[in-house]
Amino acid sequence: MTHDLTRRAFLRAASASIALPPLAWAAEKSPVESRFVFWFNGNGIPERYWIPAATGPEFQLTPCLAPLGPFRRDIHVLTGLDNPAARLPGPGNDHHRTMSALVSGTGYTSRGCGGPSIDQAIAARIGSESRFRSLQIGVCQESHGESIQRNLSWAGYERSLPPEVVPHNLFDRLFGARDLSWVDRKKSILDAVRESTSDLQGSLGAHDRQRLDEHLTSIREMERAIASLPPDYGRNVKEPEDVSDLTDYPRIAKIQTDLLVHALASRQTRVASYMLTKCQSLVRLPWLGYSARRHHDYTHERADGPDGQRILRDICRWHVEEFAYLLGRLQSVPEAGGTLLDHTCLLYIHEHAEANAHKNNGLSMILAGHAGGLKGGLHSEMTGSVADLYLTLADEVFQARLGSFPTADRKLTGIV
Repeated sequence: MTHDLTRRAFLRAASASIALPPLAWAAEKSPVESRFVFWFNGNGIPERYWIPAATGPEFQLTPCLAPLGPFRRDIHVLTGLDNPAARLPGPGNDHHRTMSALVSGTGYTSRGCGGPSIDQAIAARIGSESRFRSLQIGVCQESHGESIQRNLSWAGYERSLPPEVVPHNLFDRLFGARDLSWVDRKKSILDAVRESTSDLQGSLGAHDRQRLDEHLTSIREMERAIASLPPDYGRNVKEPEDVSDLTDYPRIAKIQTDLLVHALASRQTRVASYMLTKCQSLVRLPWLGYSARRHHDYTHERADGPDGQRILRDICRWHVEEFAYLLGRLQSVPEAGGTLLDHTCLLYIHEHAEANAHKNNGLSMILAGHAGGLKGGLHSEMTGSVADLYLTLADEVFQARLGSFPTADRKLTGIV
């Protein structure tokens, strides 16, 4: 470890590599890097509880969006977008065709996406200088379905990039796993870099010492959270028909989110996809009191009645709570006179609009963060397609110069 604190500095040991957040940033002459997070939930939404009645800056947060109250100025609710490629004739059911079109603008091939997903199109232009060109992260271990249902990111034609759904594995990928004492969770990864940490701390000013201490403390907290999971977590994935699958996915989601924020803050990657639930999600939700059926069942069985709508409201509110947790973690990381949230663009998408109808027009999405001058504090009804939005974000926010994206006709206004 040198004391030249570059943008991607590490504490290294034979069995570990701990990336550091920017220290002494004022001494660096390089611009702040923008990051992109592609966030997904399966199935759809209850529009009456999700979509704000008013547009512009005076919109009111709906019951589903209420968890985003602390981040009102940091979000832009988008409604009205179309997903036309989902209606093209071809193999598969509505979920297969929708998913391929939603992430890539291409039709379902019978085996996967017909082209790269938008996160990978952006990563191909801005991710080459990072340790990881992109990260794929998941939460709910749902064993059903085909590749198109289990994967959010696609490198190209029928080339899926599976999300890492086990926190132990994601941690080891970020920090290293060659020391058996860590693999067995008997010691801390920080023990491996204790000497180099002490050397570095002695050369830092008070502000940077505090920043380093907070960074290392957060790593230790992630270790403890992972160590508290069942020893066999991730090894025995249950079938969706198994009513005993009562996994505490909110707990897993927060660990995965903390790991994602670490990777972004320490500049290990600039692009990540986050699959909270899978396409056509069959997850059970005991933490909400809904374990008799699976999520997809609730979207179709008496879904249009008052009780069914309230259940879908509660499920989608949980999705938003996890997204709000991510925004809060990003906002807690100081960076270049602002926060990590200021330098991140997050796009939150759902598989469908109203789930019961498998609706592919009038989609609702959320943009968050301020990378590239993104506008916030708004609800906008848009005319255009999801591909138009993707092209706008790629070229206007990240200067990726894609120039085109499948099914995109034009760039949208009012985004930046």
